[in-house]
Amino acid sequence: MAGGRYVRPMSAVNTSGFVAPGWEAVRAAFEQNLSSGEDVGAGATIYHRGQLVVDVTGGWFDEEHSRPYDADVLQLVFSTTKGITAIAVAICVQRGWLAYDQPVSRYWPEFAAQGKGDATVAQLLSHQCGLFSVEGPVTLEEALDWPTITERLADTKPDWPIGTAHGYHAVTFGFLAGELVRRVDPAHRSIGKFVHDEVAAPIGAEFYIGLPAALEPRVSPLVGRMAGEPNPDPAVQQMIDMFLGPESRAGRALSLNGALADETLLNSPAIHAAEFPAFNGITNAASLAKIYAATLGPVDGVQLVDDATREVARATVTPAGEADACLIIPTSFGMGFMTSSMFSMFAGPGSYGHPGLGGSVGMAQPERQLAVGYVMNQMATNLAGDVRAQRIIDAATAVIDQMS
Repeated sequence: MAGGRYVRPMSAVNTSGFVAPGWEAVRAAFEQNLSSGEDVGAGATIYHRGQLVVDVTGGWFDEEHSRPYDADVLQLVFSTTKGITAIAVAICVQRGWLAYDQPVSRYWPEFAAQGKGDATVAQLLSHQCGLFSVEGPVTLEEALDWPTITERLADTKPDWPIGTAHGYHAVTFGFLAGELVRRVDPAHRSIGKFVHDEVAAPIGAEFYIGLPAALEPRVSPLVGRMAGEPNPDPAVQQMIDMFLGPESRAGRALSLNGALADETLLNSPAIHAAEFPAFNGITNAASLAKIYAATLGPVDGVQLVDDATREVARATVTPAGEADACLIIPTSFGMGFMTSSMFSMFAGPGSYGHPGLGGSVGMAQPERQLAVGYVMNQMATNLAGDVRAQRIIDAATAVIDQMS
C-alpha cells in the first residue's frame, strides 16, 4: 500500500510497520539496507512536527534467521546511550538542580581532587576534562562496580589541562554524567532508574540502562565484530595500533583500560544488566525517535526538555575543526550531545544526538522538526557516520525539504 500499515512477511527484507503517505522514500531506504545485506535486522522510526510518520522493522533477530526482527525486539545501542544520558542531565538543569556553567565540584566535592576544582559541568559533558579513563589497570569486576569507578575518576589527574582540548570519553562519560545526576537528584536515583522514571516512562518509551533480567530474551544478539580484521600490511597495522591500540588514548578510552576489551561481553546478560550510561543502553528505534521528538515539543502531551534548555544543550562548544585528542580526527560536542560535523553529519547544522559504535543513531533537528531513531544488530566497523543510518536520515530530510 502507498502509506499506512503494511507487512511484507518472510521476504528478503521481511519488513512491517507504519509509513505515512508521502514518506515511502524512507521505507525504501530502510529496505535497501536489508536487501543489500548491509543489515541483518533493524528498525527505523521518524517523527516530524511531533507526529509519527515512519515506524518500520525488518530482517531477522539473529544470524540464524530464527525469527523476524519485529517491534518487540530490543537492541544494544552503544554510545547512542550518551544522548539519552545527556537528556537526563538536561532535565536536571531545567529543574534547577544543576547548572552547566557551575563547577562539577559544587555538586560532587570529591571531584575537585587532582586540580579539577574549577572544571565546569559544561566542560565535563563536552569531553574537555581529560578523564577518558582512570589511572592504572581495571578489572571487569571493578568496571561493574559504580562506586569503584566514580571514586577512581574523582581522584584521576586530567590527561591535559582542562578546557585546552577535548577527547572522546567513550566509557567514562557515562560514569561522570551519571554520578552528577545521582548527586543532584533529590531521590539520589541511579542513572538507570532516573532515565526510566523521567525520560522513558512519561512518554511510554523503552530505554534501559540496566536491563531487567525478564527482558533479556527480547534482546537481539549483535552480529559481526566491532573491530576489523588485522591489516596484512605491517606498516598499516602499526599505524592502527598507534592510534587505536590498547596503550593509545582511544584504546584506553574505548576499553576502560582493558576491562571491556572482550567483544563477546557485549552479548552477555551481565553487561546488559549493569549500568554503563555511556554505552549499554538497550532500546528500539521507536523509543529513540519518540524520546528525541519529546525534546523538540510535546509528544502525547509531554515535552521532556523545554526549548530554552534544549537550545543551550545542543549548541556546539568544542572549537570548530579541533582534532579529538582520543579519536585524532575532529569531533563536535554540545552538552553531552554530539553535534553535526564531518564525523557525524546527522541532518546537518542544528542537529544534536549521538551515534553508536556499529551504526545506531538517535538524533533531532529543530530546524526541520525532525527526530530519528535507527537501531540494528549487524555491526559495522565504525564509531559514527554509518552509511545505513545516513541513508535513512537523508531520505527523511529530502521528504521534509520537498514539503517546503
